[in-house]
Amino acid sequence: MLRVASTSLSGAARGASTAAAKRNGPNIVLVDAVRTPFVVSGTVFKDMMAVDLQKEAIKALVERTKLPYEQLDHIICGTVIQECKTSNIAREAALLAGVPDKIPAHTVTLACISSNVAITTGMGMLATGNANAIIAGGVELLSDVPIRYNRKARKAMLGMNKAKDVPSKLKIGGEIVKNLLSPELPAVAEFSTGETMGHSGDRLAAAFNVSRREQDEFAIRSHTLASEAAKNGKFTDVVPVFLDGKKPKTIKEDNGIRVSTIEKLSTLKPAFVKPHGTVTAANASYLTDGASAALIMTEDYALANGYKPKAYLRDYLYVAQDPKDQLLLSPAYVIPKLLDKAGLGLKDVDVFEIHEAFAGQVLANLNAMDSDYFCKEQMKRSGKYGRVPMDKLNLWGGSLSIGHPFGATGVRLATHSAHRLKEEKGQYAVIAACAAGGHGVGMLIEAYGK
Repeated sequence: MLRVASTSLSGAARGASTAAAKRNGPNIVLVDAVRTPFVVSGTVFKDMMAVDLQKEAIKALVERTKLPYEQLDHIICGTVIQECKTSNIAREAALLAGVPDKIPAHTVTLACISSNVAITTGMGMLATGNANAIIAGGVELLSDVPIRYNRKARKAMLGMNKAKDVPSKLKIGGEIVKNLLSPELPAVAEFSTGETMGHSGDRLAAAFNVSRREQDEFAIRSHTLASEAAKNGKFTDVVPVFLDGKKPKTIKEDNGIRVSTIEKLSTLKPAFVKPHGTVTAANASYLTDGASAALIMTEDYALANGYKPKAYLRDYLYVAQDPKDQLLLSPAYVIPKLLDKAGLGLKDVDVFEIHEAFAGQVLANLNAMDSDYFCKEQMKRSGKYGRVPMDKLNLWGGSLSIGHPFGATGVRLATHSAHRLKEEKGQYAVIAACAAGGHGVGMLIEAYGK
């Protein structure tokens, strides 16, 4: 049975690692990071555009760090569901935030790990000497998504200009009218397999023997820990967003954290595989609006300009596997590979932040890493890698409770890792996250002790 882990465990109590990771190139540091409140889509941010949220995050980061623009070299932002008016949302948000137009900005996308891509792209630029200071962030606003006419209607509309006579125009007009009420919604399924992520999560939980009760207990754990963290002032990365209008208000906190009971969660029906599935609305992450932004630099540049880094960004690794049967298994693949690459072991890690797409997905990945069969057959290891300790995992909650704006979560994971390392007196943190297409990322973060 899963139990809520205490957040009072210190690194000393758990034996913080004294191992040294393999290092190459200049030291790259996380100077600071912010995020807007993560809110349930269709609530307080429903009348905004994604570019507005990303602007707020960039502005708040610049204000918090007192960053002179002449020290900033580049801005990179991740997003998934793009608004066609702001396809390069990094550039548009930067301009709205008051960033000088001489500072370039570009947008990246890789599903749920898009802001991880923003960070690691920035790390590459810093490591190769092409920049000294970069803002990396991400945004998602799922309250408003692009819904378009179906292809037949679009084809007819584009053909209207070429119609030479009235009968031709009437024929095309009829085709448009016929298809007006059959719009195309953004796909919620994998293009390559046609399967939704929820269906895949349900099958994954079954394959690794994760019960419905275990999933519900993990969801309660996530919400309980997030609630405690919020009440205890842990979420210092959250910056307020002012909303004007007829009833002006300031949004200051996440609004999706809801502590419930196992009795209530057990009454919910399966959301995807019916009637016997185990993934429900309560043990899956919810659609979320929010944005984030992080300032990363080379250590030498940060110290030379008076900044106090929060953590070292030591390494990262991307993986990919079968998008049907192993869509959500990236953490199990990437954590051992990343630690092998760094010359570290599971026991050397003090903090784990694993993205919670679904409770069953997280627990299945933990089971996979602790499975002799899986590690031998799928990962070609000599035996099972080991189990991530629950008392090191997501102690401030995770995406199930805090929320998951697709393009923004990666920065939150990095920020919470850095802050937890400091509070828990640990040395190394590992971030792991899955993403659509069978992708995944792992990042290694080290406490800044100078």
